[in-house]
Amino acid sequence: MFYIDIFFKHVWNILPYLKTTFLVAAITFLVSVLLGGLIASGMLGKNKPGQMLAKAYVNLMRCVPPIVLLFIVYYGAPYLVSSLFHKDINGLDAIYFAIISLSLLHGASFAEMMRGAYLAVGKGQEEAALSIGLTKWQAFYRIIFPQAFVVALPILGNSIIGLLKDGALAYSIGVVDITGRAQYLISMNLGGYVLETYLALALIYWILSSITQKAFGALERRLQKG
Repeated sequence: MFYIDIFFKHVWNILPYLKTTFLVAAITFLVSVLLGGLIASGMLGKNKPGQMLAKAYVNLMRCVPPIVLLFIVYYGAPYLVSSLFHKDINGLDAIYFAIISLSLLHGASFAEMMRGAYLAVGKGQEEAALSIGLTKWQAFYRIIFPQAFVVALPILGNSIIGLLKDGALAYSIGVVDITGRAQYLISMNLGGYVLETYLALALIYWILSSITQKAFGALERRLQKG
């Protein structure tokens, strides 16, 4: 039997933990963009070892399931730091390990997005900008970047939605976000009201994804005018 009152009660019980979900997503997004830019520049550069290393990294991240990467970072990072620097980081909050693993994963997808958007802009535009006296950096942020950003917007919106959903895995290492809170509510009810709890969680993720999708759609339409 489905209890609608429990469903709405659990929605309100889960909502306060959105701040943790947003914190993980926001920091992961910033780190992923920086990492993705570095990897994309490596793939687009003329340095062969750099190209091979960047492509190998992207291929590796494509093949590793997010939950596996999360556990590798969570259990492997303390061992690595202890071996190399003789420091014990086992006491660190699990949220740091979640951010690191999600950044490694989404940095690869952001790199592919940036590379594709850059290549979508005609090479002749950069050459024309250089011919009128602009530096390579000026040609990039004045000519190439605005056009590449519009091209990348739909993929960027989907990537952020994917990032939000992948963040749900963080509960498996002890991060109490909205998914972690839902799991706690189920355990507090001794395994009861599972359907109501997960539907409440699904509703919140659906609202977050819909808002993100509509926001990026509106931004894309605005930037494409004219």
